[in-house]
Amino acid sequence: MPDTSPRKPVVIGIGGTASAGSSTEQALALALASAERQGAQTRLFGSAHLLALPHYLSPGTGQSPEGQELVAAIRAADGVIIASPGYHGSISGLVKNAIDFIEETAKDPRVYLDGVPVGLIATAYGWQATGSTLATLRAIVHALRGWPTPLGAAINSSGGIFRDGACSDQAAANQLELVGRQVSYFAQLRLGDPDLLETEQV
Repeated sequence: MPDTSPRKPVVIGIGGTASAGSSTEQALALALASAERQGAQTRLFGSAHLLALPHYLSPGTGQSPEGQELVAAIRAADGVIIASPGYHGSISGLVKNAIDFIEETAKDPRVYLDGVPVGLIATAYGWQATGSTLATLRAIVHALRGWPTPLGAAINSSGGIFRDGACSDQAAANQLELVGRQVSYFAQLRLGDPDLLETEQV
């Protein structure tokens, strides 16, 4: 008999800084690992890929191979996790540029991130920037018709809590675990019932 069980959801992570292995990128990797433990297939677009992206200009203006790769992954994604450092109270230009490539999907059957669960992570050297950065990420995801997961992780990384891919702060680690788990869970729900999380077209 044919296998009618839902396929594994695909969850991609976008985020980091100009420095490979930054706190932001490690936080993103931990959230993706949580999604994997819940049955998702994951892929991380971190520092190296973000740095290789050209400035996004407008749809169809000759994307680089890196841009085409990112857009293809977005189109195939059942869930997304975005992680940004807090720069001057908002998201970084590097992460915003990567998000701007989602504009390439404006005329797709699934416009932008319509109905897609999106986990959000904000890291900063202090609490104030985590809140404003997380709020900015939520506003962007709403504009892209995505579904921000109930928990957004606000991580104060000033104490050097990330080292060698691990987080020494249990509360922060729990947040990242839950972000990954929620994205994977809602992606699986959506795969099981495609109409479950669809947004109304306006």
